[in-house]
Amino acid sequence: MSSKLKISVFGSRGIPNIQGGVERHCENLYPLLSSRYKIACFRRRPYVNDKNKQWQNIHCIDLPSTKIKGVEALVHSFLSAIICIFRRPDIVHIHNIGPGMFTPLLRLFGLKVVLTYQSPNYEHAKWNFWQKKILRFSEYCALNFANQIIFVNQAQHKKNSANYAHKSHCIPNGVILPPLFSESTEYIQSLGLMGEKYILAVGRITPEKGFDYLIKAYSQLNHNSRLVIAGGIDHNTAFSKQIVQRAQENNVILTGFVTGAPLYQLYANASLFILPSYNEGHPIALFEAMSYDLPVIVSDIPANLAIDLPQDVYFPVGNEEKLMEKLRDIIEQNPEKRKYHLDNYQWDHIAQQTAEVYERMRKIEQ
Repeated sequence: MSSKLKISVFGSRGIPNIQGGVERHCENLYPLLSSRYKIACFRRRPYVNDKNKQWQNIHCIDLPSTKIKGVEALVHSFLSAIICIFRRPDIVHIHNIGPGMFTPLLRLFGLKVVLTYQSPNYEHAKWNFWQKKILRFSEYCALNFANQIIFVNQAQHKKNSANYAHKSHCIPNGVILPPLFSESTEYIQSLGLMGEKYILAVGRITPEKGFDYLIKAYSQLNHNSRLVIAGGIDHNTAFSKQIVQRAQENNVILTGFVTGAPLYQLYANASLFILPSYNEGHPIALFEAMSYDLPVIVSDIPANLAIDLPQDVYFPVGNEEKLMEKLRDIIEQNPEKRKYHLDNYQWDHIAQQTAEVYERMRKIEQ
């Protein structure tokens, strides 16, 4: 019987119960692999909620980190890479292209690297000119030096398949099926909400999520539904302060970061889910909303179009007027629950596909 591969993971802020799509991806994926592999996950200490060093049979390594935007990922990834060089895992699994900057260094010291390409981060409005340049350089390093590449997004996979077909795979993000429910409605009641009388959006309060023009579109409607945005603020910026002010002015509920039973309650009792993002990798929040059979409205970015939803749910990204019209029309129709085909997005299936990539790595000579 072959020995268990040792897998070291970095590129996320950590697990469990830490905000972010990459964090949710890792939190759902690695417990399903931890019986087959020896997994160590690097975490950024300022974000860690659960101080236990073992979680779901995963060894957690907490490293000092700053919360300075644009610096925290660089510092944490460098420290993680140096420790990997000394620990000598069988595979280093890096999530996202920013941390992928250190792929050549890891390969130089004889380590095998899997990259999960979550999204083209340089497209995000929160980064300045030079930060975007650095992210493009990181992408080049990651794509060219990783032994195997996993794309969560079909559009990105197709875009890069010509150059990296020999080592690339498309494995999407997943969703828990059946969805988890809370018998209580205590949390939504604490927000002053009534079941199926509110519109829900979920995500970090950052420019690429499009919550600014969502609030503007919502403010133009004549209706009784509340808008709830469930997501935390990682960095106090001019944008986040603007969102807080606009929310207060337009009676929008900002919950902050929520997970577990409160989040299940928000999904289960909403009337409609909206994803107005300018950029996404493979939106876990959308799949979660779909698992609760919610009607959805989503921007027409490539990542969302790849999910192949009915055409009537899409609207032009960034178009406040079109979003307002779409919202008004759907609210007036009193939308009913919808059934979606999500079997291909179950985490068990995704874990098996990831394991196949790891097993392929056994055969690769450095």
